[in-house]
Amino acid sequence: MPRPLLAALLLTLVLPSWAGVVRELTWAELVPADAPPQASSPAPVHDLSQLADALAAESGPAAQQQAPAAPVVAALDGQAVKLPGYIVPLDVTDEGRVTEFLLVPYFGACIHVPPPPSNQIVHVSSELGVRLDALYQPFWIEGPLRVEASSSELAEAGYRMAADKIYPYELPDS
Repeated sequence: MPRPLLAALLLTLVLPSWAGVVRELTWAELVPADAPPQASSPAPVHDLSQLADALAAESGPAAQQQAPAAPVVAALDGQAVKLPGYIVPLDVTDEGRVTEFLLVPYFGACIHVPPPPSNQIVHVSSELGVRLDALYQPFWIEGPLRVEASSSELAEAGYRMAADKIYPYELPDS
């Protein structure tokens, strides 16, 4: 069999198995390794028993975003990823579903505390969306990640995603 034909045949067998792989990302992986240090952000609140403490700290005027043009990781563009975080609504349907939102690493970002750097914000769109009354918990968001800046009235985002899946984040068993 000629080499080009063999190579094409192998690619048709291998690519479908790669296409279904979703890479689990951490928020730190959205920051380039050579990026200058950023101001520290509040620790993520994944334990909902601590939610009252986070809400109590929200008084005062809205603060400026820490780094609205922070560097991003270009190599992530187009990758199928899943990332845990909190939803900050941008668009809500008449049925009470959030279909456009900012995904952020900690509760209250952009609303209750200063927005994180733009490389720690993902602008997400979703056809189905998430019920507005479910936004106090963290979620996993899965879909193709785009390295693309976007701007909203709340903050600048360094990434975009069209969500294929949205489901509640659960703490791993200890």
